[in-house]
Amino acid sequence: MDSTRLPDLPLSGRRIVVTRPAGQAESLCEAIARLGGEAIRFPVIEIAEPEDTAGLQAATASLQDYDLAFFVSPNAVGHALDFILPRRAWPAHTVVATVGKGSEGALARRGFLNVVAPDQGFDSEAVLSLPAFAADAVCGRRVVIFRGDGGRDLLGETLLARGAEVDYVSCYRRRIPQCDPGPLIADAANGRLHALVLTSSEGVGNFLTMVGEQGLAALAGVCVIAPHTRIAAAAEAAGFRRVICCGAGDDGVLAALLRDAAG
Repeated sequence: MDSTRLPDLPLSGRRIVVTRPAGQAESLCEAIARLGGEAIRFPVIEIAEPEDTAGLQAATASLQDYDLAFFVSPNAVGHALDFILPRRAWPAHTVVATVGKGSEGALARRGFLNVVAPDQGFDSEAVLSLPAFAADAVCGRRVVIFRGDGGRDLLGETLLARGAEVDYVSCYRRRIPQCDPGPLIADAANGRLHALVLTSSEGVGNFLTMVGEQGLAALAGVCVIAPHTRIAAAAEAAGFRRVICCGAGDDGVLAALLRDAAG
């Protein structure tokens, strides 16, 4: 026996589908590779520029009128601030808030270090539990929410009910990518896929659209890793038979992948 042989890494032999949008999957894919796994990139959401920038233009011109600006995602941070900051300075009194470590990191890279965000919980409910979003804090205040087209309205609707004045600004579009699911379906049918990482409820729906009923029949037995109970429920409702709900971010996903690999 060769005593110099390195031990197998914990994800050795595991082939894992990562469905994050292009440009947002690399850190997770690289971490999977470091642990010995093979990350298969299959984005189920494509991020595109907004068809109309009128909302961004108006928000940029009146930014000083807002007491609070909320960014729903790293995409919202990037698309909104890349539009706003070349045109004007950020008003000192306009508080910046977000949710999720990815969004906090995107803001930090643009110089926003004093950001309101939940330490635990990575959804609208967690944001709404923060003191800065309580009724006595937001009543009579103007809030702008930077987001993609559509999305959940819980945050804005709750802030309205708490007495805030809320404007939505769409700063990017989400659409289904043009990807060939054939190789993925074939791998699943041959038992060559071990896990599927789905990181949004919208992504679950897009994935089903992309693979179709026949594809789902082949993929339904693949273990789904979902970093939120809402996403896990969507995957189960879609027909996936084995779903693991994990913590948010790369660390949560990796921990679930390691547990699954260990059996």
